[in-house]
Amino acid sequence: MLQVLSSAWALLLGMCLLMVGNGMQGTLLGIRGEIEGFSTLEMSIVMSAYFVGFLGGSRMAPGMIRRVGHVRVFAALASLISAVMILYPTVTEVWLWTLGRVLIGFCFSAVYVTAESWLNNAANNENRGQTLSLYMIVQTAGIVVSQALLLAADPSGYVLFVIPSVLVSIAVTPILLAVSPTPAFDTTKPMSLRTLGQYSPLGCVGMFLLGGIFSAQFGMASVYGAKAGLSVAQISTFVATFFVGSMLLQYPIGWISDRMDRRFLILIVSAIGAAGSVLGMILGHQFALLLVSAFVVGGMSNPLYSLLIAHTNDFLEHEDMAAASGGLIFINGLGAIAGPLITGYMMDVAGPGGFYLFTAVLFLALVIYAGYRATRRRGIAVEDTGAYVPVAPSYTSVALEYAQEYAIESDKEDENAGNGR
Repeated sequence: MLQVLSSAWALLLGMCLLMVGNGMQGTLLGIRGEIEGFSTLEMSIVMSAYFVGFLGGSRMAPGMIRRVGHVRVFAALASLISAVMILYPTVTEVWLWTLGRVLIGFCFSAVYVTAESWLNNAANNENRGQTLSLYMIVQTAGIVVSQALLLAADPSGYVLFVIPSVLVSIAVTPILLAVSPTPAFDTTKPMSLRTLGQYSPLGCVGMFLLGGIFSAQFGMASVYGAKAGLSVAQISTFVATFFVGSMLLQYPIGWISDRMDRRFLILIVSAIGAAGSVLGMILGHQFALLLVSAFVVGGMSNPLYSLLIAHTNDFLEHEDMAAASGGLIFINGLGAIAGPLITGYMMDVAGPGGFYLFTAVLFLALVIYAGYRATRRRGIAVEDTGAYVPVAPSYTSVALEYAQEYAIESDKEDENAGNGR
């Protein structure tokens, strides 16, 4: 662990600051939109735009990096992020906010691709698992810390937009000044969606549904809080609780997944997520119970992402895993784009509780489909399943491919250990 920190501290610090800036602006827009009188539908369009840009950036970033290099892409796009963040309060028009969110989503995606390439270059086979774990912890911690910064000033003013802009600008400094070689860059051609669906229908359907759940958390939780009349402090605590739950429950669920049929664990985790959503929908007016529901929903949805990838890998050969990761991310991205739009519509129809109604429906759909798939083919014996590697929905295809490589290495080590007995 210390070796990873010593070799990649600048990258990890920079990524933490970037996540603080990203998490802060996402929540702040939901609060400021309510102050400016934007409707729920308008805010759902604004929030959905981020995932449109993110999906586009993940597809285009590799080509940009090959043409002009890691350093130029990272510096240019981080500067654009900083500029857009500071412009939000000066032009309170829905269509301009939507355009800004597309740009920020695009830029963050490309910045993540660049940073993840560098991070993998700093890792080796012995510490890649620790590196991925630290990267996930840094990302989640950045979002949690960002929520506390919302209390630093009045959300109706200008200061809270300046803070994330400055943080993103500062984040570039340790990364670009660190003495580290520019990594070689290559990505695997994604597997076709048809082929991927044939290998793992549950993985594909689950990823689409989970994209909607995750984007509702990341994009619409602050809108829900504003519409429900929560204070700024309560909204920031509410949003942070989703990510605290994801960080604390990722590893226990991963430990269990290596010891039972993953389809049934997907069903159980989804059912608990649905129960947490129902709790928030019915008793969300009690703030303590609202936090419990957020902890449960966040704690179930983020590990589900890793579970679905591990389940898909169980039906793939090692050489196909990296190719499958691109398709899974694309499917998840499509669900993420639709998530805020549908959530906004349901909140218009059913009030703020529509936020939790949406996540409950998606969790229940995953429960039903996981149960159905369990009847369609025989499960894989636990001892024959691959390794569970914790990953986050915010990972780009680069980090996910590296996670797949780590899973392959872990499987091979287990096989060699078994042959040696």
